[in-house]
Amino acid sequence: MEVSMKADSAQNQQETKQYKVFPILFAMLLSGFIGLFGETALNVALTPLMGLLEVGPTTIQWLTTGYLLVLGILVPVSGTLLQWFTTRQLFTTSLIFSIAGTFVAALAPSFEILLVARVLQAVGTALLLPLMFNTILVIFPIEKRGAAMGLIGLVIMFAPASGPSISGLILANLSWHWIFWISLPFFLISLVCGLLFLPNISKLTKPKIDVLSIILSTLGFGGIVYGFSSAGGHGDGGGGWTSPVVVATLVIGVLSLLLFSIRQLRMKQPMMDLRVFRYPMFTVGLILVFICMMIILSSMLILPMYLQQGMAVTALTAGLVLLPGSLLNGFLSPVMGRLFDKFGPKWLVIIGMSIVAIVLFLYTGIEATTSLGTIITLHVFMMVGISMIMMPAQTNGLNQLPPEYYPHGTAIMNTLQQVSGAIGTAVAVSILSAGQSSFLSGVANPESPENKLAGFTSGIQNAFVFALVLAITGLITSIFVKRVKVGAQAGQQGPMH
Repeated sequence: MEVSMKADSAQNQQETKQYKVFPILFAMLLSGFIGLFGETALNVALTPLMGLLEVGPTTIQWLTTGYLLVLGILVPVSGTLLQWFTTRQLFTTSLIFSIAGTFVAALAPSFEILLVARVLQAVGTALLLPLMFNTILVIFPIEKRGAAMGLIGLVIMFAPASGPSISGLILANLSWHWIFWISLPFFLISLVCGLLFLPNISKLTKPKIDVLSIILSTLGFGGIVYGFSSAGGHGDGGGGWTSPVVVATLVIGVLSLLLFSIRQLRMKQPMMDLRVFRYPMFTVGLILVFICMMIILSSMLILPMYLQQGMAVTALTAGLVLLPGSLLNGFLSPVMGRLFDKFGPKWLVIIGMSIVAIVLFLYTGIEATTSLGTIITLHVFMMVGISMIMMPAQTNGLNQLPPEYYPHGTAIMNTLQQVSGAIGTAVAVSILSAGQSSFLSGVANPESPENKLAGFTSGIQNAFVFALVLAITGLITSIFVKRVKVGAQAGQQGPMH
């Protein structure tokens, strides 16, 4: 028995060495970058697109809501897909969807066709993200995983953050179609690279597909993403929290998730194994990632809005203001990965969360007279703090899981990242609107430009107070982070019973 285990171990080590790590990483990271870049690239173009495609603000918002909705529905199913289809099958399928969506979007003559293209793109990204995480967990030994996950962090953080800046530059010189034409060759390069070098690395267990679980997951995650996206309306007033559609979708979402969770815990082969929550560092890491994504995505929406509407700068300038912090965050992710491999997560996460909390506290005093230099400096510090939290919390959490739980752990982490984005942006925009309305109801002349600006500033400050509360919650959570021992199998670390 012992001899066979040693033989298996030697064989596993041999297999690990045979992976062509660099081409595999290149194919995964390049396609992941372009996929996530597409998630925010259209944000800057939404206003001009309303005129060009002859639709209103609520309709145009579907280009973002539809994309998030598909991710929210498909990513939870990815744990099952990873156990049913080979790595090459999933990678090729995800790239075909991404290429088809990007090509259709580049040619789209109308809003309806552009929306279909966005859905196709989202299917590609939803299949790729969990596959990317799972592949890195398999091909890298536990002691080198931090640096590899740091590269994923570079993609996950820098791609959506650079979207508005890069598309702002494109829109200043070319038509919006070029946002997609420029993305297309990168997807084609990734596909060729993947077909040449990517082996089948996941073990196929082909668990029984439970249709009811898929329906409950779709209604649950889809309902929550749609409800929050509609309520927040991303700055155009949206449906508001009292809208019957918003209330209905949120209630259906929450009830479906409750039933989904009960069903998963009772099944022998669950679609999404919730027993990963018995591993304390996975749970703590997940909470920290959830909080970070809410802070990043809500501030990425609020800051450009204030820069454009409150400080009257152009869309391109607003994008460029956020670029230094986003670039630095991207470059620091692999560095933080190496520091994590060397020193563990605890102090990285605590210091990072402290920096984020201080920056958000300073942002609560933002005004129209605040200099762009101050905003850039604060944003740079915030993104440095975020880079110290995201990857260490994520990797430490996933490291505690036994290998058979990797597909479930990555599916849950990726799903909650998508849901956190919808919740964070919706709540931030709602707080902004409520603060603005509250201020204007207390002044003699709410229509005067000075009062409108003061009201908008008040709303923005309130939204940053919400982000600050999130950061303080994260700081308290970070105290419980402990390093998962390298060398001990994750299963031996022991889950919480």
